[in-house]
Amino acid sequence: MAHTSPVKEHPYSHLIDTLKDGQIKFFNPYKLNDPRYDKLPLSIRVLLEAAIRNCDGFYTKQEDVQNILHWQQEQNKAEVPFSPARVLLQDFTGIPAMVDLAAMRDAVAKHGVDPSLVNPKCPTDLIVDHSLQIDYSKCAIQNAPNPGGGEGPSQGPSRSVHSRPPSRGGAQCGGQRGSCSKAACSDSPASPGGSPASVQQIENTPLLCPFHLQPVSEVETALRNQEMELIRNKERLQFFKWCSKAFKNVNVVPPDVGAVHQLNLEYLSRVVQVSDGFIYPDSVVGTDSHTTMINGLGILGWGVGGIESEAIMLGQPISLTLPQVVGCKLVGSINPLTTSIDIVLGITKHLRQAGIAGKFVEFFGPGVSQLSVPDRTTIANMCPEYNATVSFFPVDQVTLKHFKKTNFTQEKLELLESYMKAVKLFRSYDDPSEDPQYSEVIEFNLSSMVPYVSGPKRPQDRVAVSSMKEDFQSCLDEKVGFKGFHIAKEKQEIRVPFLHGGQEYQLSHGSVVIAAVISCTNNCNPSVMLTAGLLARKAVEAGLLVKPYIRTSLAPGSGMVTHYLNASGVLPYFNKLGFEVIGYGCATCVGNTAPLPEAVVDAIKQGDLVACGVLSGNRHFEGRLCDCVRANYLASPPLVVAYAIAGTVGVDFEKEPLGLTSDGKEVYLRDIWPSREEVQQIEEDTVFSSIFKDLRGRMEKGNTFWKNVECSDSLLFPWDHKSTYIRSPSFFSKLSKEVPPPQSIENAHALLFLGDKVTTDHISPAGSIARVSAAAKYLMSKRLTPREFNSYGARRGNDAVMTRGTFASIKLQNRFIGKPGPKTLHIPSGQTLDVFEAADRYQRDGIPLIILAGKDYGSGNSRDWVAKGPYLLGVRAVIAESFEKLHRNQLVGMGIMPLQFLSGQNADSLELSGKERFSITLPESLSPGQELTVKTSQGKSFSVTTLFDSDTDVILFQHGGLLRYVARTLL
Repeated sequence: MAHTSPVKEHPYSHLIDTLKDGQIKFFNPYKLNDPRYDKLPLSIRVLLEAAIRNCDGFYTKQEDVQNILHWQQEQNKAEVPFSPARVLLQDFTGIPAMVDLAAMRDAVAKHGVDPSLVNPKCPTDLIVDHSLQIDYSKCAIQNAPNPGGGEGPSQGPSRSVHSRPPSRGGAQCGGQRGSCSKAACSDSPASPGGSPASVQQIENTPLLCPFHLQPVSEVETALRNQEMELIRNKERLQFFKWCSKAFKNVNVVPPDVGAVHQLNLEYLSRVVQVSDGFIYPDSVVGTDSHTTMINGLGILGWGVGGIESEAIMLGQPISLTLPQVVGCKLVGSINPLTTSIDIVLGITKHLRQAGIAGKFVEFFGPGVSQLSVPDRTTIANMCPEYNATVSFFPVDQVTLKHFKKTNFTQEKLELLESYMKAVKLFRSYDDPSEDPQYSEVIEFNLSSMVPYVSGPKRPQDRVAVSSMKEDFQSCLDEKVGFKGFHIAKEKQEIRVPFLHGGQEYQLSHGSVVIAAVISCTNNCNPSVMLTAGLLARKAVEAGLLVKPYIRTSLAPGSGMVTHYLNASGVLPYFNKLGFEVIGYGCATCVGNTAPLPEAVVDAIKQGDLVACGVLSGNRHFEGRLCDCVRANYLASPPLVVAYAIAGTVGVDFEKEPLGLTSDGKEVYLRDIWPSREEVQQIEEDTVFSSIFKDLRGRMEKGNTFWKNVECSDSLLFPWDHKSTYIRSPSFFSKLSKEVPPPQSIENAHALLFLGDKVTTDHISPAGSIARVSAAAKYLMSKRLTPREFNSYGARRGNDAVMTRGTFASIKLQNRFIGKPGPKTLHIPSGQTLDVFEAADRYQRDGIPLIILAGKDYGSGNSRDWVAKGPYLLGVRAVIAESFEKLHRNQLVGMGIMPLQFLSGQNADSLELSGKERFSITLPESLSPGQELTVKTSQGKSFSVTTLFDSDTDVILFQHGGLLRYVARTLL
């Protein structure tokens, strides 16, 4: 959205230029005739254009424009505003943002202010994509019932749908039909007639027993999952529908259309925006960590927390320190056997080691032209993993060629090209004279890449496929850590037999039990998906199968993926290996996987096995997929299929066969791996000709259920006080018009004493709600049963649930406790309590709280509850050795002080036990980087640094966070 004043008042009106015979206007920074402009990285030129266009003398000043022009000297120094063209929300992080806006309307209305002023000024797209769960999935069962209903043996392995309740709890019976001995079983029938059940049928029919198997069609699997998603999330959908009607500039994309990051690429991206007769570069900030994918299209964008997104939606520019820009020069030729995922993992590790946290990365060099647009978006997607803000690929001929195959008209393409060339945002990578001046240059040789996976616990721990077998063995030997499980030598060769579907199998260390081609990251890239499909076809044709107990799934990022997999003829081969489409949205990647068969779980526990998951995502922290699966590896989709066929990660693909043909011939991976030329030919013939046409049809057709969702027409949201999904948060309680004076922290206790690498997965509630958790106790007090708990993501609009789920990770390492778990020490009583229960007791006693932590506190993807949760727990400050930049900003946005130990100091060097009481005196005037003194009840004192980036950060903190600041500006 262009925040421009009338042209006659604009300080840069002399830069206005025109296109299309004067029909379209634009601000042309090139007309500054400033030699510095030609040397600016293209990503910085986007910031400059936005500053020029939005220069209003208030939020954006001429001084800001000059600072950006003077980027070479001002990088890492000057603070500048940036007003993106649009905001992107996914439902998990979008719902608390919209709930906050609804609550802000209530707050300003109580002060007599028109609540309609609380309204997004920046165009906002909200995609409902994160609530899909696998209630129905297919699993291969030997001798399973015939689809006709008979109980006799089937002809070979059949595929049967496994139904389960929303709670995802409990074990499975392994394929047994008929009456079930499980106590929780209601022995409920399937929908009659074998036809897809309607929403009304499912609403009026008891849930199917989680231990039964019923044969259904592949289409019905996805349909039933979608219908259960709609029923389970009815309250949330009603709220979203209200938002789409009550707020201006809000576009809600309903469920079952696609994943947020992929829809951003396929449908929402514009490269250039045209508004009020002006054309300017498209740009976006989003509450999804995958937002950075858009940089592969030459569109500047990155992920922010829900708190920052709310401010931008309300017209506040985002403030950022002028970043350093690392030029990543790509040279060399791509190995034909190397996928874009291999290149991604290679670049991830290379840039992670380069120490580029908080910087922009901009790609250039002759190697860039070899990368397709899907390749570029896949690479750009991973930039949060190496802590860059963006990974930018400027627009070039490859970009234009890509858009010629999409829904761009020829007229729009010509306008896009004319504009981008006029403002010097178009690149020719083969012309070194166009290369800007970067903060530093890192060279990356594409020809050095060979197939890799990443794991077993972190995306930066890359392992060459050729070394996988010996690397996993070393993980068994190593002490417990990011690369170790410390399995005794005498227990490493254990084999545990078990029965599944009437047949005996064995599990060992390294056995694959989950293999998921999921919606995150890779499905946006047709080449890797087609490679996986062709691999599946060749495997089936060679007579290879996947063991039936392995929990396989395929969750495409959108219907486009299913469309081109089907059009290219490979989808049936995915199905035959068990990779059926289970629905559209995040599933396994956020812990919503189907439970493993009971016999598999028992075998893993009996042998204390390091079982493995292999997935084509970018999140695989230990325990995220399943509590009993300790090793998880990120891999490209074809390698997910390959490891599923092999059944173990302990395989040397070069020396060992995947399996045998029917006539006993050994089949190696190289025998069935598709050539790069074969994949590219199918991609050209089947993908681009129809992919965008199909998506547009899905978007325009909409969703019948969504159209029938009823909601209020009121200006203020009618909160239902009985709702356990949507609740008005307490962020605006006792909101005054005046800014309160700084309040020192007196005699605080440490709620948690944490070590290094505490991630947002450890802090923010995610995944299923454990039955023994504080959140479960709350929901049960509302008379909900465990099967009705749903997930933390689905209940993100309820602050009572989310506060209780903060720090509820089973992998939280709290030094007060000494073992992983969501517990802490209530210091005054000496009791070990749930984190929420301890915090609640502290708050009732009027005791402020802090958190002590080590290095890289808050690493991982952006989530607003990583700051909102601690705020509602009563945390006033976090003292750590270092912070992830994004999380530090989120803490400031909620009025929590990020404080850093002085260089060379930490809790151990200062001999802190964490059980002291801490006092921090705040001066009347705070400033960025100011040193404060912390005094303890033991008589010790030490200095810490306030990690405020700018005076704006100080103002936000003094207001008690960004939400209160925005509300006060309206008052």
